[in-house]
Amino acid sequence: MIKLFTDGASIGNPGKTGIGYVIYKDEKVIKEGSIGLGVQTNNFAEYMALIFALVEILGMGEDKCEAFTDSQLVVEQINGNYKVANENIRPLYILAKKLIEQFKNFTITHIPRENNSYADELSKKAAEYKK
Repeated sequence: MIKLFTDGASIGNPGKTGIGYVIYKDEKVIKEGSIGLGVQTNNFAEYMALIFALVEILGMGEDKCEAFTDSQLVVEQINGNYKVANENIRPLYILAKKLIEQFKNFTITHIPRENNSYADELSKKAAEYKK
């Protein structure tokens, strides 16, 4: 079973954004990604992190995935508990759901930010985050 951790970062909202994701198999990192997305919103970045990672996982031929993110909005929308009110996010939500349909088994769980530090670090690096 693949374990996926994703995060999106935004310097300002909207602002310079980046995504980060870490894919594990058998408790080992098998792939990580860190991509800058230009000026967007944080929610845009959170969805794009999930989408990029799902494409990677499907491309590996995997069909079971446990996803974890610190974005409560993404988790609740994907799980059908929140409506997708933002028209700019709707296409990303639809794409994510279409990708998820290709998995035999998929779950997504909200985790605290401190439990998502690796993906968080990658997303901030991609956004050229400066403390």
